[in-house]
Amino acid sequence: MPSWVISGVSKGLGFSFLQNLSEDPANTIFGLVRDKAAVEAKVAAEIGRDNIHIIQADTTDPVALQAAAQEISEKTGGSVDYVIANAALQAKTALVGLDVLGRDPAALEQDLVDHFRVNAVGPVHLFTAFLPLVLKSDIKKMIAISSGMGDPEMTIQADIYHATAYAMSKAALNMAIAKFSAVYREEGVLCMAICPGAVDSGSLNIETEEEGQLAMKMFGKFKQYAPTFESPMSPDTSAKAVLKLVNKATVDSGKYAGQFMSRKESKPYLP
Repeated sequence: MPSWVISGVSKGLGFSFLQNLSEDPANTIFGLVRDKAAVEAKVAAEIGRDNIHIIQADTTDPVALQAAAQEISEKTGGSVDYVIANAALQAKTALVGLDVLGRDPAALEQDLVDHFRVNAVGPVHLFTAFLPLVLKSDIKKMIAISSGMGDPEMTIQADIYHATAYAMSKAALNMAIAKFSAVYREEGVLCMAICPGAVDSGSLNIETEEEGQLAMKMFGKFKQYAPTFESPMSPDTSAKAVLKLVNKATVDSGKYAGQFMSRKESKPYLP
């Protein structure tokens, strides 16, 4: 029975991972969230399968993650097959560039710290907490959900000035994956980062006409980078593509270990 640990499953791509993986009764899925009661209620109402287990643990809290790992270990017999670091922060600062953000240096610095803490440091804590369990698995896969925004090439090709803190933190995450792979590849652990594409997760929470206009400017840059881009895809479409790649990738192929790639295994990262 394959076991999966996935962070950030309360909505969007993470929740779609739960929906897709739980269709196979052989899978046992553990979702890590900050609000256990709310997500359990949502899972019961919208999925209703008993192979999903919701665990309260913020990925920025190493103590909580160690406790979650212990709890999960007791339910799986001491091993975990897959860990997916999906929890992420993308604030409304994504809609503007450094010309605007730089007007308030203190706020800019806090925005950077907040994004790095959730998007780069959090996954490092997550993988560190669960590595002892992954090493006891026969499958041994640790996957980070990253973003093409973290690739300088994407920014340069279309002068995408948006999502500065988000992009920088995802670039750091990609390097963290390479470093984990450098340590654990010889022990058979596949560490890789995957861009799921532009996903309609509601993370930007557009509330005003001005925010809507700024979002359309960002999408215009996306289309300049990838002319076939029209709009963000559904979480379900993205989740299926990501999981297909996760299942396909192997540590011994020489192609995936330590790498960052799109769900399509080719650029551009969009659509």
